[in-house]
Amino acid sequence: MKIVFAGTPIFAAQALRAIDRAGHEIVLVLTQPDRRAGRGMQLHASPVKAFALEKNIPILQPATLQRNSADSQKRVQAQDAYDRLSHLSFDAMVVVAYGLILPQEILDLAKRNGRYGCFNIHASLLPRWRGAAPIQRSIESGDSKTGISIMQMDAGLDTGDTVLVREVSIDASETGATLHDRLAVLGADLMVEILCLLDQGQALNRTFQPKDGITYASKILKAEGQINWSLSAPEIDRRIRAFNPFPGATSCLNAEAFKFWTSAIPTNVSFVKTGAPGEVMGFEGKHVYIQCGQGVIEIHEMQKPGGKRMDACACLKRYRSQEKIIQFLKE
Repeated sequence: MKIVFAGTPIFAAQALRAIDRAGHEIVLVLTQPDRRAGRGMQLHASPVKAFALEKNIPILQPATLQRNSADSQKRVQAQDAYDRLSHLSFDAMVVVAYGLILPQEILDLAKRNGRYGCFNIHASLLPRWRGAAPIQRSIESGDSKTGISIMQMDAGLDTGDTVLVREVSIDASETGATLHDRLAVLGADLMVEILCLLDQGQALNRTFQPKDGITYASKILKAEGQINWSLSAPEIDRRIRAFNPFPGATSCLNAEAFKFWTSAIPTNVSFVKTGAPGEVMGFEGKHVYIQCGQGVIEIHEMQKPGGKRMDACACLKRYRSQEKIIQFLKE
């Protein structure tokens, strides 16, 4: 099949590679414009663009697909994208974490002349966690399961009919990074499965999303990473794991923001007294134990400013003597 692919980050690149590997022809890639990043603020291509360049796939990088944009330069880019798609021969469009809104006229192009339409890989069990950050929000909220929904796109925010859904469990040690990687592989496999069914002429089973159970996964803000030690230990643990790797969970010692990478709820460690929220209660092996608003959390890995990710105990003891760390996170 001839496929138009729209996506930007690593999650999308995983699907693009799988579609290419399955033998489908990628006739055009849409991805967001190059972004400046790193200390030198150099322009960097998205993972999707990098793969397209490697495979010599044509690329478009409009800043918007809205032909009525107030910005004249963006209008020109959107018009160019519309014209390219209008004259392009393709069978279906696949959208994965693209980051731009597809207007109705683009969705209509994907259905013109007997085409199969536009499909989206979404990392949740729709209608739960529509929106920008379903992976992180599912961990943060303590969900026991999530999954992948392959959706036939419409003009709404993740409101289209689902055509294939697969569930996975979320275990107690799951991080945003590990769940992202698992779902990226699953989403790619399921999308290939859908394309193969279409290529064989088989009809897809479309399921209307129920109105009950709708939740929205709002975009993760950097400020959310600041740990509030007055919350309960389970709440803090879920946030540390959900925000790994972005935006990262942080807390300050002498105005320096330490990053917290992994954590758990201790099962066999108890303390004689209860400390104030944010107080270090003790050390055991490689772990550090910190008092929360309710309960104690076990910190496994930390990172000091400018340093490397390491065992939490080693990280704190390198910074200060054990006696002085008692004031940690209260300043």
